[in-house]
Amino acid sequence: MKVFILAALVAVVASQGYPKPQYPKPQYPKPEYPTPAYPAPAYPSPAYKAPAYPAPAYPSPAYAKTPEYAPMPYSFNWAVKDDPSYNDYAHQETADDKGYVTGSYRTLLPDGRTQIVDYKADDYTGFVADVKYDGEAKEYKPAYKPAGYPSPAYPSPAYPSPAYSAPKYPSPSYPSPSYPSPKYPTKY
Repeated sequence: MKVFILAALVAVVASQGYPKPQYPKPQYPKPEYPTPAYPAPAYPSPAYKAPAYPAPAYPSPAYAKTPEYAPMPYSFNWAVKDDPSYNDYAHQETADDKGYVTGSYRTLLPDGRTQIVDYKADDYTGFVADVKYDGEAKEYKPAYKPAGYPSPAYPSPAYPSPAYSAPKYPSPSYPSPSYPSPKYPTKY
């Protein structure tokens, strides 16, 4: 019980805190700087007149409005299938005379799947694509194997061994320190 009362008393005293010390506000004299002893610079006015440029003699260009042509219908397709280089691509697109474009393209991905994108585009809905994947993803392992190059046809050079002996440097001779070497513990 005494401990509880002592703890409550310490908590009350600690919550009151210390009073803020009252220090007088420092008063410093206003610094007095001497006026400069040199005169203010006097710049002469320029001796030349500013150039007067005449207005351009040509009229400003008047651009005609770009004519708007009706959409032209077209259709195209192409494909690449080259198994040795793993290239398998195709693209097909058709447009009508109202500006409605439909098409699709496909490409073989490195993981073995084929990505097929069907799309349509017009002035009202914009570009809308439907992306599908055909096949199952496999771990990608490149089929490239570096070529085995034969050894060079020319003989390796036969250099004579050097006629001089390797230099022998003297070992450094430092004076031993005057203090004892520290003893480090072997186990930590």
